[in-house]
Order: sequence, then structure tokens, then C-alpha cells
Amino acid sequence: MVLCLAGVCLFCSAILALVYAVTSDPIRKASEQALAESIGRVLPEGLELSERRDENGMEYYVGTRDGVAGAYAVKASEIGFGGPLVLMVGVLPDGTVYNTSVLSHSETPGLGAKCGTDESFIGQWRGFSPDKVLKVKKDGGDVDAITASTITSRAYAKAVAKAVEAVKTLESSTGNKEGGQKNE
Repeated sequence: MVLCLAGVCLFCSAILALVYAVTSDPIRKASEQALAESIGRVLPEGLELSERRDENGMEYYVGTRDGVAGAYAVKASEIGFGGPLVLMVGVLPDGTVYNTSVLSHSETPGLGAKCGTDESFIGQWRGFSPDKVLKVKKDGGDVDAITASTITSRAYAKAVAKAVEAVKTLESSTGNKEGGQKNE
């Protein structure tokens, strides 16, 4: 009986290892492609994109034109109703949100999941001014929440605010020159 159980466990482990070996590369490639498409959606066209960078726990990419940062694509996350909500946020050097894109979420289908499909919710982020407050209107901000999904909307706004703050920090430390060189 012990040998039979050990054999079944070995067989199942071998099958799992085989499935992992076969699927890990396609999953990685699909993830990289989704990330690249997301970055393309949140940055203005015609910018030269840097390699991935990490600073203060934030993953970001710099879009430059003639060596000067024209926009940043920042990966930001916040806990929503169903778990982590991961966004790619395009931010211009002045703090204006150029656009946003949902990379992943675990929100309730038909409610919070609309954060990636509801055009009126997504559209309000395009060109979101740094003069506006990045909170839902219910909390005194300028963001229209998704109906019946205030927690998801709050998480989305917090993730965008994190990205904008990260860009402000980057801008103040680099002086808007690619590679961290100060303007002179």
C-alpha cells in the first residue's frame, strides 16, 4: 500500500513537472507581451523606451525624446475588493496622467472587474490633471467611482496616486534627464 501511494505521488509529481516545463515559457512570453502592450497604451507615441527600472519598490519605464524624459510608465498596485489590482500608469513629467491600463485584478465579475472594461471609468483617467484630487468623489476627490464598486475604485485611484507620486520623486531627483543627469 505504501509503495502504491509512493508510486502515485511520484507519477503525479512527474506530470506536474512536465506541465510546468511545457507551459512556463509560453506563459512568460504572454506576460511580457501583455506588459509591452500595456506600456504602449499608457505612453504617448514616438518615445524611445528605456529598459525596466526599479526604484523605491516601484517598477517603471522611461519614454524619452532627445534624451529628455517625455513620460513614465509606472507599474503600481493596490489591494482592491478581491485582491491585488495591478495597473500600468502613464504619467507625464508635470504629473498629468496620460493613460492607465489594468495588468491584472481579482475583482468581482460584473462589478469591480469593470475597472478594466468600463469606458466611462477608464476614460476619466486620460489626461487627468495634477490639479485634481486622486480620490473618489465619495471621499472628497475628483474620480467618478464604478457603481457598486467603491472599494475597487478607491484602490484604482490609490494605485494611480502612487504612480504619480513616484514620478514626482523621479523628476525631482533626476531633473528630467534620462539616466539621472541634472539639467544644467
